[in-house]
Amino acid sequence: MRRFLLSLLFLSLIAIAVIELAAWAARHPQDLPWTALDLDQPAGRFTAARIAALGSKPELCRALLAKAGARDRPVPPISRGASCEFADGVRVFGGGAREAAVAPGGLVTSCPVAAALLAWEEQVVQPAARRLLDSDVAAIVHAGSYSCRRINGAEGRAWSEHATADAIDVTGFRLTDGRTVSVIGDWSGEQAEAQFLREVRDGACRFYTTVLSPDYNRAHRDHFHFDTADRGAGGWRACR
Repeated sequence: MRRFLLSLLFLSLIAIAVIELAAWAARHPQDLPWTALDLDQPAGRFTAARIAALGSKPELCRALLAKAGARDRPVPPISRGASCEFADGVRVFGGGAREAAVAPGGLVTSCPVAAALLAWEEQVVQPAARRLLDSDVAAIVHAGSYSCRRINGAEGRAWSEHATADAIDVTGFRLTDGRTVSVIGDWSGEQAEAQFLREVRDGACRFYTTVLSPDYNRAHRDHFHFDTADRGAGGWRACR
């Protein structure tokens, strides 16, 4: 009888654990490896890797952008050799009902970067600006995406993610109330602008596989580097 009761108790504990796991999974679908990517849903453990994987699925990437209401438009392939080309480029317009503009306008980047930019802005940038700066962001200020060069422009280094338009450098933000927040001018200190910059840097790690900031090195003292390097479903992420 004792053995039977112990077995019953053991099975009951397993059943409770399974029920709890199922309930957790229902509350956190974005943290499950098999959940389909949806740019409107909160980011989870695998979101950055899923966005990076869109580089080999341009049709799916553009469908996700369209579903999320983006105004991005495809552009013709660009090639300057095997290491400096991309065929999944989109022109990011922004400035729609759900998007801040990009400045300068007419940004061309890879589709995964555009997808990450859209989700990051909606889920991280705008909420942080409203809470910390009491304003919306009118424009994300950038220093470009595609650039046929190696990392740090150094000969002999690996090719930069910029060489395939899988990266974007963000230098700051223009707010709807007329203020500007820049990485080079507002990163240091305890003011609300510095808190905002750190929060949006940290939040970018949920959407990009690489996030580099002034905390990384002096070369990034004036901008954030975001890229969507595809390192596989369980690949590592760099966030500094």
